[in-house]
Amino acid sequence: MVDLAAIYSRHAQRWHELRRGSRVERSIPERVAELVPAPTCVLDVGCGSGEPIARFFVERGDTVTGVDLALPMLDVAREHLPTLTLHHADMRGLALGQRFGVVIAWDSFFHLGCADQRRMFATFREHTAPHGVLLFTSGLREGEGPSGDMFGDQLFHGSLDTAEYRAWLERHGYEILLHSLEDPRLDRTVWLARLAR
Repeated sequence: MVDLAAIYSRHAQRWHELRRGSRVERSIPERVAELVPAPTCVLDVGCGSGEPIARFFVERGDTVTGVDLALPMLDVAREHLPTLTLHHADMRGLALGQRFGVVIAWDSFFHLGCADQRRMFATFREHTAPHGVLLFTSGLREGEGPSGDMFGDQLFHGSLDTAEYRAWLERHGYEILLHSLEDPRLDRTVWLARLAR
C-alpha cells in the first residue's frame, strides 16, 4: 500500500512551490463563490499547503478550516495562511461537529480506495450546512491502485464510475450542479453539488 502521508510529508515544500500562484483551477472556486456568498465557513479536506484553493477563499473573506494527513503540509499552510484553522487528521475519521457552507475535497478524495470513497459521502453530508455546496475531484472510470507519481514517488488513486458517484450524491441529498468529465483545462474530473435539504 502506498503511504501517501509520508509522500506528501516528504515533498511538502516542493508541492507548495509548485501549487503556489496556480491560476489554472481558479474558474472552479469562482463558480462556488457565485453560489455561496461571502463570508461563509469553508472546509478544505486534504488541504495540503492551502494553495491555491484555500487561499482563494481566505482572500475573499471566508473562515477556512483545513484538514490534512501530512503534518509538514499543515506547517507550510500555517506559515503562509496564518488565519486557517488546521486539523491534522485522516479524512476517513473526520468528525468536526460543525457544518460548513462549502466543503471541498480537491485532489484529495481520489487518493482513497473505492470502499472508503463510498463511506466518505456520509462524512461530507455531516459537514455540509443546509443548502451548502460540495466540491470534489474524481477519476472517470471505476478502479484503484498505484497511479501517477509525485516527484518520483508512486501515488495511489481510486475512482467509482460516474453513475455511482451520481447515486451516492443523490442518496445523501445533493443536487448535482456541475459534472465536468476530465476537463481538459483542469486535467481532472470535477463535481459540484448543493445539499438540497
